[in-house]
Amino acid sequence: MDRRTELVSAASDHVAEHGLIGLSLRPLAAAIGTSDRMLLYHFESKDDLVAAILEHSSGTALEELAGLEPRADVRAAVLDLWQQLRAGRLAADYRVYIEAAAMGLLGREPYRSVIRAGNREWRRTLARYFAGSGATSTSATRVAALVDAALMGLFLDLPLDDDPLVERSVRDLADAAAALSGAG
Repeated sequence: MDRRTELVSAASDHVAEHGLIGLSLRPLAAAIGTSDRMLLYHFESKDDLVAAILEHSSGTALEELAGLEPRADVRAAVLDLWQQLRAGRLAADYRVYIEAAAMGLLGREPYRSVIRAGNREWRRTLARYFAGSGATSTSATRVAALVDAALMGLFLDLPLDDDPLVERSVRDLADAAAALSGAG
């Protein structure tokens, strides 16, 4: 592994734990055992480093998503996905995605471009997961779009809302996705 790749991996781990918003080069460099000068030597700018972190985080999340075992049906797949988004590395990468998406929504680069590219692959991978869990080939993409948007909103509500209400909403979403899936 070359030094740039090592730095991206370490920086991605740091961001997964501490967040992306407010990221500053000096504290990041100190946390990962290098200097801000070395970061700028390996990356053209802070934006270049952030783009590399987002691409790495997105790649890790896609690997985690692609590695999920298909479930017996779409309803179970939605419920399992929700649990995965709440714990472990997928949860950490999803939080980074949410932060980057918020900044991308405001038009900030490199967030907007990297997130836009990652979204396409995320939805394709999500559609494959639902197809493997029983969604028809024609409905898997629609199910993926619905579930992706709804789970993002519910994920944002977690720290703000009553947890039982969020969990009930996830079950309702699972029911709706199952009905939309055309399976059974």
